[in-house]
Amino acid sequence: MTGSIFDSGRSGPPGPLSGVRVLDLSAYIAGPYGCALLADQGADVIKVEPPDGDNLRNYPSTLADESRAFLGVNRSKRGVTLNLKDDDDRAVLYRLVREADVLVHNFRPGVPERLAIDFPTLSALNPRLIYCAVTGYGETGPLKDKAGYDQVLQTMTGMCTLQGKRGGAPEIIYGSVVDYYAAALLAAGVSSALFERERSGEGQFVGVSLLRSALTMQSARMVWAEGEALDIGRDMRSGGVTGLHPTREGWLYVSANTPRFWQALCALTGLDALAADPRYDSVRKRAVHADEILPQLHAALATRDALDWEARFGDAVPCAAARAVEDMFEHPQVLAEEIVATIDHPRLGSYRGVSRPIRFGRTPGPAPFAAPGLGEHSDAVRVALDDAGRDNDGPA
Repeated sequence: MTGSIFDSGRSGPPGPLSGVRVLDLSAYIAGPYGCALLADQGADVIKVEPPDGDNLRNYPSTLADESRAFLGVNRSKRGVTLNLKDDDDRAVLYRLVREADVLVHNFRPGVPERLAIDFPTLSALNPRLIYCAVTGYGETGPLKDKAGYDQVLQTMTGMCTLQGKRGGAPEIIYGSVVDYYAAALLAAGVSSALFERERSGEGQFVGVSLLRSALTMQSARMVWAEGEALDIGRDMRSGGVTGLHPTREGWLYVSANTPRFWQALCALTGLDALAADPRYDSVRKRAVHADEILPQLHAALATRDALDWEARFGDAVPCAAARAVEDMFEHPQVLAEEIVATIDHPRLGSYRGVSRPIRFGRTPGPAPFAAPGLGEHSDAVRVALDDAGRDNDGPA
């Protein structure tokens, strides 16, 4: 839309979602990162925060003037502050909604109705609006009003129990995996709804929940056959050879489930006798006889460092030396894939961060830019609204 208040003037090539206008009312990780994924593909995203900001800004950070977490999940957005309990600020949101294609929030069910920003209200203003709600537990059911967080849903859905050692205490999976998977579902769901809108001309409600995310991640475990006992082993780990192993220095993850990789592992570690033994000629057999295999494998791996084994195995055996995430900034494969970009920042000077997680051959998308400061673009957006001469009434 020429002259739209959503026109951010992003430089670089267009992306598949260039021209799509997104209002991001969400906080923390799942909603904001889902919107960042849309921005990576060219969408123009305006992050709408309350006057005291997204609480992720307050999370611990070793950066003196910024939250590392906030920067990481809010790239390529402009930022405004609105108090949605205030009639005048809500009127500003309504005017933005009239031009928007997508609105995303992560309020609990019932809150949008109290704020008069629920789907029926906003779709009356803009029937083409894709309205995406991110919740902890969904829109219905006995838990719908509860606050949901990544590790709460991990614990509830069995992820922590399976992550822990058999018979031991449950263990959290760090890295906000449920949030990030929900973000991917958000980006996929919104994109699908936009595609459908091209056929029907109508917007719709899109629901993403952390509960759905946590269980969808476990679809290979969530299978219960007719007549089967419920309390059975659902652990997908193959055990035995496949896993992390100590070396002379450092740890090495090895995956040798196929006959080809098992044979190569034995050949390159000098364990040819294991490869020839029919007791170990399948993944299932090797898991049963792990107590016989692992001492020999560990003795062989103890002769070299993890990085040496990684180089020696090459393409013959899938493996990786255990590294710190910091090592990824200069890893040659990461550099070759251009996964990390240098992003200018008004207070930090610049920083390196993830960019363009999906590769598009013809429409790669514009360059990323830094997450906004709190209310950084509020004045500019309000001026643009005033210049557009739109009325600021609420919904009719």
